[in-house]
Amino acid sequence: MKHVLMILFIALPTVFSMAVANDKDDVIEFVDSRYEVHDRLARAILDYAEVGYQETLSSALLIKTLREANFEIQTAVAGIPTAFVASAGSGEPVIAYLAEFDALPGITQTADPFRNSDTGKTAGHACGHHLFGTASVGAAIAVKRWLDTSGTRGTIRVYGTPAEEGGSGKVYMVREGLFDDVDAVLSWHPDDVNDASPQATLANRSAKFRFRGISAHAAQSPEKARSALDAVEAFNFMINMLREHVPQETRIHYVITSGGIAPNVVPDFAEVFYYVRYLDAAGLKKIWARVEDAARAAALGTGTEVEWEIIHGNHSVLPNTVLSAVADANMRRVGGVSYDADERRFAEEIYTTLIEPEMALGTETDVQPLEYKRDMGSSDIGDVSWTVPTIDINVATWVPGTAAHTWQAIASGSTSIGIK
Repeated sequence: MKHVLMILFIALPTVFSMAVANDKDDVIEFVDSRYEVHDRLARAILDYAEVGYQETLSSALLIKTLREANFEIQTAVAGIPTAFVASAGSGEPVIAYLAEFDALPGITQTADPFRNSDTGKTAGHACGHHLFGTASVGAAIAVKRWLDTSGTRGTIRVYGTPAEEGGSGKVYMVREGLFDDVDAVLSWHPDDVNDASPQATLANRSAKFRFRGISAHAAQSPEKARSALDAVEAFNFMINMLREHVPQETRIHYVITSGGIAPNVVPDFAEVFYYVRYLDAAGLKKIWARVEDAARAAALGTGTEVEWEIIHGNHSVLPNTVLSAVADANMRRVGGVSYDADERRFAEEIYTTLIEPEMALGTETDVQPLEYKRDMGSSDIGDVSWTVPTIDINVATWVPGTAAHTWQAIASGSTSIGIK
């Protein structure tokens, strides 16, 4: 499992003066020897497919693995039952790995190169977090072994971070001060490319807007009703007009989570769930105020009442160019991912299902140029990065051209293409 080393190599040359090429080769051999262990871990978490804050089995499995490697474990940190901190070594520097393990609700897929959602589950690892948590744990165990055998001073930690998908578990862990004594945070993410470039993300805020009206028979006495669904539709219409009058980097998306059941009953309750993203938190705050104004206007115009619950908020990622440059050099030493014949056939089949893929088959072996980039997504890693120097690299665990949050991402991540 050499590509786990794309993470741990970031630390070796920068913070441990005794690290030399032979040490790296030894660590590579150790990680390769544990391929089957990592394979089992990742596939178990894939099968659990637990959504944010409910990852009981996934968290417990990673904790068990770390405990068996003689890490000291703090469980249920920051008041979150599935969050944990595992530590090994002593003294400074303190180097932390982030480990995610939550699945995405509402999307499932088998390990097939064609659409097949018949899994019996209601969630799936369409963002590859079963690989994320496993590789971070594997990397930390490998570095702990190197610390022990080399006699090097330093502390390795693994932060088990729940609910990245819409729950912002890391935000609560940052607020609790769990990162205050950390010198650097190392993170990675499944992707369709190998890339250590410094990348900023978008700040993000979400809320569920709940409208309440008055029910009545939709045919016999509609004048007595005040439709909560009308309010949601009016709200959505205003937001869709707002898109023309916000900065072009803004991203706004929503789903109607409740809109009534029977057409002949005017709904007295309706709910819509919004995400709003922008380059930074300050600009996002201004856009969000306009979204709230639109909600109030929709309620006023339809004779309904509205309230909203903030679900989560993230800062944009603050890139660290120094760590990125070191990570890039080490990623080039490790190299990209190579497919065998069966994996190649699988990848070719998946590739035919992709819409306008930006990457060509074969680029999984490459490491992308080191350059500043803007990722239009968001992550609670952003809040960590404003507290501690943080790196977040990408590794090609998906067929080139595959987008996150798709069935193709689950399919690739369910095979040896992802496990590698």
